[in-house]
Amino acid sequence: MAVTEARERIILAAERLIAERGQAVPLRDIAAAAGQRNNSAIQYHFGSRDGLIEAVVELRMATLEVRRLELLAEQVGSGAGVHALLEALVVPMFELSERHGSNHYARFLEQIHTHPAVTDASNLDSEQRTSVRVIMQRLGDEMTEFPPRLRVHRLRALPTMLFALLADHERAVEAGRVAAGAVSAWAETIDMLAGALTAPASERAPIR
Repeated sequence: MAVTEARERIILAAERLIAERGQAVPLRDIAAAAGQRNNSAIQYHFGSRDGLIEAVVELRMATLEVRRLELLAEQVGSGAGVHALLEALVVPMFELSERHGSNHYARFLEQIHTHPAVTDASNLDSEQRTSVRVIMQRLGDEMTEFPPRLRVHRLRALPTMLFALLADHERAVEAGRVAAGAVSAWAETIDMLAGALTAPASERAPIR
């Protein structure tokens, strides 16, 4: 039990410090924040900085996957469009704060958005991320009016936009400018993402 608790404390400390200070935060600072006197604790539990980052993502994805699959199940037979699919993707991330007390994960993702743990390959090929694969495939099916390369380009940009908007929301919640459970703020974020995916392409920037 002590090993499990120590591992979880390190994961939570890493999530917070990387969110606040970036990927390059010293591992000894993470260990100290987790109450570990031994600076090699991270290597012992995770092997490396990359292993620690992957552990943070895996912890949160376990919760997100369950909730996303629930929301997708509710959409069966409903002809869900772009907005509904984005709700299944995004709402569980807002709920991390409201339901699970996770107040740094979006900013953590903003800091690590180029890390292999959150690349297209990780999100679309992992058996633990079935919901993300289904949502992205269905979003693509809803964007058939666009040329294939433009469709792919916009879908690949979606995580970057999503992480930035969610991180801004976390900062607003932390500053007291908005409540963590403000559904209107959630809806506005989903509206912006839907607009980015479905905005008409200008003649000056066609991607075919």
